Amino acid sequence: MILATSMNILHVILSQGFAGSERSTAESCNAQCGRHQVTLAVRRRHRGRGQASIVDHLDPRVEVVELPDRLGTQRALAALIDRCRPDVIHAHLRRSTRLLARLRPSAATVATLHVTYNADCFGAMDGLICNARWQFDDIPDHYSGEIFKANNSLQPHRRLEPEEIAALRRDLGGDVGCFHIGGVGRLTWKKGWDVLIRAFIAADPAAHVRLNLFGAGSSESALRRLARPDPRIRLRGYRQDIKDYYQAFDLFVCPSRFEPLPRVMLEAMDGGAPVIASDAGGCRELVEDYGGDLFPSGDVKTLARLLKQRSSEPPRRHRPDLSTHHVPIAGRAMEAFYRRLVERRSLVSA
Repeated sequence: MILATSMNILHVILSQGFAGSERSTAESCNAQCGRHQVTLAVRRRHRGRGQASIVDHLDPRVEVVELPDRLGTQRALAALIDRCRPDVIHAHLRRSTRLLARLRPSAATVATLHVTYNADCFGAMDGLICNARWQFDDIPDHYSGEIFKANNSLQPHRRLEPEEIAALRRDLGGDVGCFHIGGVGRLTWKKGWDVLIRAFIAADPAAHVRLNLFGAGSSESALRRLARPDPRIRLRGYRQDIKDYYQAFDLFVCPSRFEPLPRVMLEAMDGGAPVIASDAGGCRELVEDYGGDLFPSGDVKTLARLLKQRSSEPPRRHRPDLSTHHVPIAGRAMEAFYRRLVERRSLVSA
């Protein structure tokens, strides 16, 4: 039975695969479905490389509706809104937001700036959610809706037993004394993995140091060619159990050229891995808030120096207080924002 104080929430995300934006959306749906009626609209071809998909990470109480990939998407979304009659529609990424702006539903509308305010359609939303402080500067002064700064949600991972961590380190390769550097994310140019590989080769760390990259994407073949001369560099593909590996890394690197607010950095910090990150976007915010090393985005020489230093003088494990990002706390703040938008919409309609 739906309680009187509950809401009917429709999330819309029309991407493929499962990365940061999809993980964030799944965690929001899962956190909300215990108290609210939650529906998630996805595209029919929602599986990406390796068949990864958001639908594999959802609570069974979340209703999933597949929309056509291209032709008829807007019409199908309109029909879904008519059927569900949501109180709030939460769009994720630009295409979902654009379709919602065209439909102009009677429900309160909100979009998360997973990237940036990069289209006029965001201006049609009743509310915008920023994951990083720098995104506020991107919102034009004429925007008349409400703006909310969210703490990117984090589902704390269980603490592994020492023998489990030892098994993961054996899986990463090398002997017991190896120093394992990790990187996790889509293998695309924006993520800067070529910078990390070049920096690792330039640093030429000791023989026991390994670089492990997890993920899939359009740059995979080029990155494999770049890494081929150094057998210590391994591209390990997409892993469902990646959260386990953060506890096995001695160091985590996020070398992005562009990054709104990297969930992988929060997950690495939750796992206790010391962090090196570029100064792009939200990377700087997380390092300033929770610790770590920064290097100028794209600067191979500076990153090489940091890799050499940290691998020769291993830093202690670092697990900061990330409780404001934990799903229950972040979720309650999000729901309060939804209610403000619903109330505002009802006042405008009255």
